[in-house]
Amino acid sequence: MSGATHQTIRVGWREWVRMPSADVPWIKTKIDTGARSSAVHAFDLERFEREGEPWVRFSIHPWQATDEDPVVLERPVVDERVVRSSNGSSEPRLVVELEIVLARRRLTTEVTLSRRDEMGFRMLIGRETLRHGFLVDPAESYLGPRPKVHFRRRNRGRA
Repeated sequence: MSGATHQTIRVGWREWVRMPSADVPWIKTKIDTGARSSAVHAFDLERFEREGEPWVRFSIHPWQATDEDPVVLERPVVDERVVRSSNGSSEPRLVVELEIVLARRRLTTEVTLSRRDEMGFRMLIGRETLRHGFLVDPAESYLGPRPKVHFRRRNRGRA
């Protein structure tokens, strides 16, 4: 994202995020100021080359606590870095760029690909993304737009 000045947008400690270019209408996301980078639960990672450049094909589960409706994505690999998780262990992770919409602000941000299936949220937004004009209110949840009630119920495993 460019160095343009933006109005500060308040977000809660958890928010709904859209990924329009990935065909993911909504994914429940934890906003984590303790994490430097953002991460998304990714599985079936397959590295390949496209026109001599490194790419990765991976799948994500946009729904909480279910393996239904996986979405397959292909993205150029931006980086590979060692990331220390909240439990103190370090692991190498691939980094890709994803277009997201957080609290009505559309931006492209770096995201590490991680196994988050045991975590409460399938996506985590870290400080590198939040520095683009977001202010976190830890006492609030879902200050930005969110899906209709039937979608939120489905995300909790109730149709």
